[in-house]
Amino acid sequence: MKIVQNIVIFLICFSGLAQNEELFSEANEAYRNGNYEEAIATYESILENGEASAAVYYNLGNSHYKLDHIAPSIYYYEKALQLKPGDEDIQNNIAFARNMTLDDIEVIEDTGFSSRFSGFLSNFSLSGWAWFSILFSVLFTVFFILYYRSSRPIFKRTFLSVAGLSLILCLLCVTLGFQQKSFQEGNDFGVIFSENVQVKEEPSVRGNNSFELHEGTKTKILEEYQDWSRIELANGAQGWIESNHLKKL
Repeated sequence: MKIVQNIVIFLICFSGLAQNEELFSEANEAYRNGNYEEAIATYESILENGEASAAVYYNLGNSHYKLDHIAPSIYYYEKALQLKPGDEDIQNNIAFARNMTLDDIEVIEDTGFSSRFSGFLSNFSLSGWAWFSILFSVLFTVFFILYYRSSRPIFKRTFLSVAGLSLILCLLCVTLGFQQKSFQEGNDFGVIFSENVQVKEEPSVRGNNSFELHEGTKTKILEEYQDWSRIELANGAQGWIESNHLKKL
């Protein structure tokens, strides 16, 4: 009975993947034909099916960009970058999309060790570090077996050295993966979706205005209080906005 249940689950998952592949092809065809609204709706249906990928987010960003939808295009490019850090196509397109925003925010570069370390971590996604861990664990297993079965001392030393190095690299990748997860959980970001919003000095509609932001601007979310979020911009400016003005990444 359990085997039958497993077969049914497998068939359901397989049919779901096949359906999403078909929807992805339909959305790509609609995009090529210039039917961007149709493409957006189809890509979103894939996300609703629980199939998120860098390709889907990237194509959603492209579709919104073609329609001059500033905030959604940047939002989905950012989502794609989360799954595929360092991708040049995504980085180039998000740069074009940011040129449409009204807020010209000067980025204050942090040249400290923590900034360089976080930059190194962001070269790979969490799943990327996981794959590296699996790869090195497999190499460790293979070379340890070769060491165990080998009879010649020179081979045993070589296999043991490679196995030890693979184990160290595996543990390092696991550690970096956890660091990446911790970094992501400790750094919440969002994109402004309202056409314009006043940033307040305190979480109250009666608070004094600090500055104004416009759609498409990416912000770091430092704190949430009731219906308000305390944000920080790339230039270090901080303030409070009503949470419904931004969409979390």
